[in-house]
Amino acid sequence: MIALLQRVSEAKVVVDGASVGAIGAGLMVLVCAERNDTEREADALLAKLLSYRVFADDGGKMNRSIVDTKGGLLLVPQFTLAADTQSGTRPSFTPAAAPEVGRRLFDCFVEKARSRHPMVETGQFGAHMQVSLINDGPVTFWLQIKPQVQA
Repeated sequence: MIALLQRVSEAKVVVDGASVGAIGAGLMVLVCAERNDTEREADALLAKLLSYRVFADDGGKMNRSIVDTKGGLLLVPQFTLAADTQSGTRPSFTPAAAPEVGRRLFDCFVEKARSRHPMVETGQFGAHMQVSLINDGPVTFWLQIKPQVQA
């Protein structure tokens, strides 16, 4: 699974003119399930995301996590993160999980995030979304947990 996280001052997702998720200071995270991903990868990615230290401590060093700051967490499904862009001028999405698997894993990811963090908002799976944010820093990181393919 893939997460592209951005430290934000604020972020929101709009679908059909209506806000479906919004946060103040925290993390806006684009989340993507890849082929062969399971709940194991979702759990590992969530654990890493929640403990990833991207917020400044009193000394100005990135030593605090979203859990430490109790900031907002906006999770947005984004299958295009799995795009294969190695050849040609049009991306291939074959590395992405099938839509039904992607939805199941995103929903699982959100449910577990909500059980572990007090402020979780989301985008809408499968919808055309307008995502707006103010990137604080800018600070942006790519996290990926590769599937453990069984032989």
